[in-house]
Amino acid sequence: MPFLILIGVSTGMRTMTATAVLCWFAYLQLLPQHGLLFWTGMLVSAIVFTVLALGEYVGDTLPTTPNRTAPGPLAARIVFGALAGSMAARGTMEPYAGGVIFGVMGALIGAYGGMRARLYFAKLVGRDLPVALAESALALAMPLFIAYKLHTYAVVAGFAPWKWM
Repeated sequence: MPFLILIGVSTGMRTMTATAVLCWFAYLQLLPQHGLLFWTGMLVSAIVFTVLALGEYVGDTLPTTPNRTAPGPLAARIVFGALAGSMAARGTMEPYAGGVIFGVMGALIGAYGGMRARLYFAKLVGRDLPVALAESALALAMPLFIAYKLHTYAVVAGFAPWKWM
């Protein structure tokens, strides 16, 4: 499913954003979560990941922020790419493993490709801040669009959460 790779790409660009968006969709019962990921549908999960994502947006604009391909930040992107991919997969009744694999692949693409694109466009524009803000907007718009599409797929396929209760 190409949506799973795009969720990972968003995670590669901004670590917490895709997870926060998917948690909000799960909490609002627009993307059903069950099994091991039941906790993602709780309000506290959505709030915690949203606060972390907002902190990441602020931290990303600072000049002292470490490189996203450094071992620590890259490991976090891989882990949260796997989490976001599995959340997206389970929301449409797909297996966890596929979501994890595609989420990790997308996170690596987003981390390395996003860094290269940001460096290129920052050099082209002459400043990093406008490019960082545009990247942040894209990293937020992608999971919102994907979560909406996954919700639509879940409803059409009959996986709507109100049918489970």
